[in-house]
Amino acid sequence: MEKSFSGFANYQPIVSSKGSLVKAAAEPDANVTLAVARDRSIVGFAVLRHPGVSERWHRVGDGVMMEVSVIEISRPWRSKGISRKLLRCLVDQPAQALHIYYMVGYSWTWDLAGTGLTPIGYRNMMISLFSGQGFRTYQTNEPNIMMRPENLFMAKIGADIPEEVVRQFKLVRFDMDR
Repeated sequence: MEKSFSGFANYQPIVSSKGSLVKAAAEPDANVTLAVARDRSIVGFAVLRHPGVSERWHRVGDGVMMEVSVIEISRPWRSKGISRKLLRCLVDQPAQALHIYYMVGYSWTWDLAGTGLTPIGYRNMMISLFSGQGFRTYQTNEPNIMMRPENLFMAKIGADIPEEVVRQFKLVRFDMDR
């Protein structure tokens, strides 16, 4: 993997080794999508996977929720449209109609120094990226999302998701399903 995926003074990528990508790819129904340069180095990656059983979002229904848990582009390769292409490859599949795809945006995981953006500017960039694939912002009382105003939660509800699952999704977003 590119050395530019390594940690920086104020930023440590969530995934920083091929081993962690292999581990994610081994999960049931996971989708790991790579951007590879001509020299065969990985310059970007994205991971879609089910939430763990202890995570709030698992309570929507077994196998329903899938998280875009990471999209990472090596610093020298940013601003070339790679993240949009990775996200499209990640979520544009026949099974999307059967899932609720979601992402959580925590500002403390963002490479603000590498982009030169403010937290709100980065948030707006994320909204633009995900909106292009049909995601929209949703309110939630999840404590980590509520911790900072720039944090966000976005989701894309599949066309074949039953209305009762959509209702359950709303209840879980506000921790009211217990």
